[in-house]
Amino acid sequence: MTSRPVRMFGDPVLRTRADEVTEFDESLATLIDDMLETMDDNQGVGLAANQVGVTRRVFVYDCSHVTEGARGHIVNPVWEPVGEETQVGSEGCLSIPNISKDTERFEKVIVRGVDKDANPVEFECEGLLARCVQHETDHLDGVLFLQRLSPELRKEAMAEIRQSEWFNK
Repeated sequence: MTSRPVRMFGDPVLRTRADEVTEFDESLATLIDDMLETMDDNQGVGLAANQVGVTRRVFVYDCSHVTEGARGHIVNPVWEPVGEETQVGSEGCLSIPNISKDTERFEKVIVRGVDKDANPVEFECEGLLARCVQHETDHLDGVLFLQRLSPELRKEAMAEIRQSEWFNK
């Protein structure tokens, strides 16, 4: 396993819709292992493939500190809300370090996809894991959480980004 560099805000790959995975081979398994290591090294709860520069529809997650057993990966994920209830909570992103803003997401979702061996994956989740599923799937669609913010919070976040050390390198 190898920890890969995380692409930062401003990198065009973060605004690119990832391609469906059609080949379930060793390169996919290696990518997933590397993504898990990268997420762990950066103390994240989720990581999408395009955050490491790969435009394939796969993300990894680890919310096991909140929900037992909530660690894994999903290939070609699709989610839908369960009910209309939403949650508002602080959300950040490994590609936008040190910026966290209140972001509205659905409280419960059901997610479907496959694993690295093309076996079906489906589960219902809520709270942090539901937030993670929505956030990472957004990444795979080329959408950053900044786009989900109110205009005022987005303006605040953009000002913070422009003043950050990592953005001004």
